[in-house]
Amino acid sequence: MPRVLITDNLSPAGIQFLQAAGLEVDVRSGLKPPQVREALKEADGIIIRSGTTLTSELLKDQPRVRVIVRAGVGVDNIDLAAATREGIVVMNTPAGNTTSTAEHTIAMLMALSRNIGPAAASMKAGKWDRKSFTGTQLAGKTLAVVGLGRIGLSVAKRAIGLEMKVVGYDPFLSAEKAAEHGIEVVRNVDDLIGRCDFLTVHTPLTDETKGLINAERMAKMRKGARIVNCARGGIVDEEQLADAIESGQIGGAALDVFVDEPPGDDNRLIKLPQVLTTPHLGASTDEAQELVALEAAEIISGFLLRNEVRHAVNMAPLSAAEMADIRASLDLSRRLGLLLAQQNRCSGVRSAHLVYRGEAATKNTRLITASFAAGLLECAMSEHVNIVNAEMLARERGIKITESSSTEVSDFSTMIRATIETDGGDLTAAGTIFGKQFLRLVRLGPYSLDAYLDGQLLIYRHRDVPGLIGFIGTVLGKHNVNIAHMALGRERHEPGGDAVAVLNLDSEPSAEALAEIRGHAEVIGVELVKLPPAGEPLPWLVGN
Repeated sequence: MPRVLITDNLSPAGIQFLQAAGLEVDVRSGLKPPQVREALKEADGIIIRSGTTLTSELLKDQPRVRVIVRAGVGVDNIDLAAATREGIVVMNTPAGNTTSTAEHTIAMLMALSRNIGPAAASMKAGKWDRKSFTGTQLAGKTLAVVGLGRIGLSVAKRAIGLEMKVVGYDPFLSAEKAAEHGIEVVRNVDDLIGRCDFLTVHTPLTDETKGLINAERMAKMRKGARIVNCARGGIVDEEQLADAIESGQIGGAALDVFVDEPPGDDNRLIKLPQVLTTPHLGASTDEAQELVALEAAEIISGFLLRNEVRHAVNMAPLSAAEMADIRASLDLSRRLGLLLAQQNRCSGVRSAHLVYRGEAATKNTRLITASFAAGLLECAMSEHVNIVNAEMLARERGIKITESSSTEVSDFSTMIRATIETDGGDLTAAGTIFGKQFLRLVRLGPYSLDAYLDGQLLIYRHRDVPGLIGFIGTVLGKHNVNIAHMALGRERHEPGGDAVAVLNLDSEPSAEALAEIRGHAEVIGVELVKLPPAGEPLPWLVGN
């Protein structure tokens, strides 16, 4: 009988589910790390919450443990690389707290609009002051939702029920899918920002989303607009938000999350009367705790009893022989996904199609396609996107991913070509493998070329005229940026037509350098794409 270890408080409903499923349950809360390590030696799986941290030291040499389930969304307290190295599948419960977090967002929105917090405090102080707390009606107002994942869509649905108009930003939700929910999609945050009376954020906290709502964007909002953040502290810049509220540009804010939790005494937002705050209560309901526990129990029992893998956040185990054979192809397809995702900055993705030619067609193309999907999605998703869950997450965003194969060899012995269909048109990139590990970009749109698929890529489209390459080199040299490699692709094999160049740079060019390049009369477009360094392991295969 499989044995499940539980080291944090879990709703009794989850424990009862496990026992009814026929699993042996070992509940031991409050263990010290050495005790957790010993207990794991007798467990096939473990369910944890935020109280237990599973480090590489605890997970090393645990041959019996096959699965970790985090009863919650965040897996920061699990060493994913170590779990992968040990062949342990890690799964979380992304759906259990969706409703409670969405409801809390709506509650904050309504309380903010009607001054519930300060009005209640005034009455507790013995006052009866109606004039100071006149509110704003939500019906007829416009709510901007930045991030239309599970929680963002759930918030939008409830806001529409309040007769609000909902506009949203999400780079991977198609306009058709959004329309099914009654949402108008806007493809650029800067175009969205000035259209709303209220704004709520529901994105992961990444390098790209940190400070997403900053002073510049708040200045573009309607005077008196209000901001809600029940997602992650730091998506809205706290200091700049305080400045905007004090100046009167932003009418108020409702915050459930902070950069530092608990926030320090010097946090200005806590003290501002226009700001409503709660101590990270988004998922703090009895129902959410029970749903998360039940979801965790269902997931771990399905894995241990029926070999089901749901909501995995790391790489599923593969044999060493298969991994050695397919590693370069997985890396190539992921980098193609990363490249196309960064080229497609302002359009919803409708579908993706991969074509495998030559030797690539003989591999496990389903895994390679999943690796492409992970690269395409990983920068924009709150979930940990990897080879296991990427295609499922794509389907949830309305992105259909297909593939076709042919063992016939064309210009290269092996080639992977990926095309994504977006609201703004199709984007295509193709790559090959030289030797066993050297990855090359051999096609970009209609252009054939030979570029390295690693590091900083400066891609510029231009008219193929004399002197332009020298101009680019001079600009980059002036800004102390070294060109490591250059590849040129012509649409027609003759000078004077449209062309594309891909420069591999040793460092990231400044905004000033890019602006100077864009200003050249013969340059049609400039993009900066950031790819992993050459030879960097796949994020879900570190140590393999």
